[in-house]
Amino acid sequence: MTDDLQAMDDARKTAVIDRELNSLNIDIAALQETRLPERGSLKEKHFTFFWQGKGTEDVREHGVGFAIRHILLPLIEPPTDGTERILKLRLSSMQGSVNLVCVYAPTLQASVEVKDQFYESLDAIVNNIPEVEHIYLLGDFNARVGADKDSWPTVLGHHGIGKMNENGQRLLELCCYRKLCVTNTYFQNKACHKVSWGHPRSKHWHQLDMIITKRDYLNNVCNTRSYQSADCDTDHSLVVTRVKLTPKKLHHSKRKGQPRINISKTAYREKNIEFNEKLEKILNTAHRKAEQNAQDSWNSLRNAIYSTAVLTYGRKERKNKDWFEASITEMEPVSDAKRSALVNYKHDPSQRNLQALRAARSKAQQTALRCANDYWLQLSDNIQQASDSGNIRATYEGIKQATSKSTKKTAPIKSKTENWTQPQLSIIASFHDDMKGTISYDGGASEPFPMRSGVKQGCILAPTLFVDQLHLFLPRCNRYEYETRNLNLVISGCKSEWMNQMKKIMVDVKIIIIIKFKILMSFNSINTLY
Repeated sequence: MTDDLQAMDDARKTAVIDRELNSLNIDIAALQETRLPERGSLKEKHFTFFWQGKGTEDVREHGVGFAIRHILLPLIEPPTDGTERILKLRLSSMQGSVNLVCVYAPTLQASVEVKDQFYESLDAIVNNIPEVEHIYLLGDFNARVGADKDSWPTVLGHHGIGKMNENGQRLLELCCYRKLCVTNTYFQNKACHKVSWGHPRSKHWHQLDMIITKRDYLNNVCNTRSYQSADCDTDHSLVVTRVKLTPKKLHHSKRKGQPRINISKTAYREKNIEFNEKLEKILNTAHRKAEQNAQDSWNSLRNAIYSTAVLTYGRKERKNKDWFEASITEMEPVSDAKRSALVNYKHDPSQRNLQALRAARSKAQQTALRCANDYWLQLSDNIQQASDSGNIRATYEGIKQATSKSTKKTAPIKSKTENWTQPQLSIIASFHDDMKGTISYDGGASEPFPMRSGVKQGCILAPTLFVDQLHLFLPRCNRYEYETRNLNLVISGCKSEWMNQMKKIMVDVKIIIIIKFKILMSFNSINTLY
């Protein structure tokens, strides 16, 4: 986690967005103007956030990302390639692959070169998606498409709003060329549910955030509207679309386990007495029933012990609860007050409502900072007390709780085809440039000669390369041995000399590889101990 992101952690914007999206029953959300550096991911209570931005040395602006509900993570391919304005994500469904493209377009004041470059990149992404796959463009297009359905009959619906501007014409030309349509204009909603951004000076509301899909798949869209009550500390309203898509079914062989018991309360004597009394009462009631076999008796005893323990000691809570969740009773009232002030200001943008909104935001920010400070002070005191008393377990758990929130950056070692990528092969080759060797004989050594294969002794990549080659070679050994065995059966016992030699060589090779693999695993185990 970078220093800048650690400084932003107190604000906990992702926790606020996580809570708002969960309350509105959103499964996938596209985020714009994240202003986070490079590429990374962060896991919250209900959603996992992925983002793509500029480099750490560049100006902190733009940035796009996704918020994915945890239950959908096995069905997606995490975004790997993208820019600070365009990010693509693939979702597997029963209807086929669904491509979600998060977009943050240049504003009207941007230069022509920037606009041309953006729309060329967007057109290339749309062109590379197969015709049979679904596509949804989500984001802030900074464009007004208007309500002129007669001029754009295949792109706009009967319920558009406003007038078209220059950016809107660019967007409509792209949609017309690629057979796309703006779903915001196809549903009859209230006027306040058609707009998503209000001009700070003119106070006029416009439709800048849109959701675009192929016209062939327009029947899958149920509705597209904006929610003015969603409060995520932004001047744009949340635009939501309901789509008829069925996630691909996942077959899990492992049954969901039961909640764990909070065994830390077994240290209290009164809890143990209460547990014994409840369990004795349940067992006495069970003995008065009809006789059962051994299996049924054991199941009854097991269920009685577990249910009594859960009622007495309670369930085990999540260890790494952060300050936002620990202070939810204090944060909920101020968040609700801020949301109410925001709704009142949007309905009546008067000076009095503006002052009330600013006061509510200020109070929410002060409460968040105070709760975060109290949480970290209390956690630090608990770690210090555990350390002073010699409680190593509590000290370790406290440190783990304090450092559990971290940024997970996606940097795959291999490509999706299980092969090394070209940049990685170049890096590996650079470690072995100008590699030379000598041959010792009769107490002397030969002249150095260049070596064009193998790995340099002491190279830090040697274990990784060895394990990778082992992973590729062992299946081949098994396949060759299986083919050799089958060929033996075909010959009907007539074993030729070359067949015996081949089997002997393959067995020797497998024995050598297994010995080397065991030595490597032992060496790694020693490293983990020290």
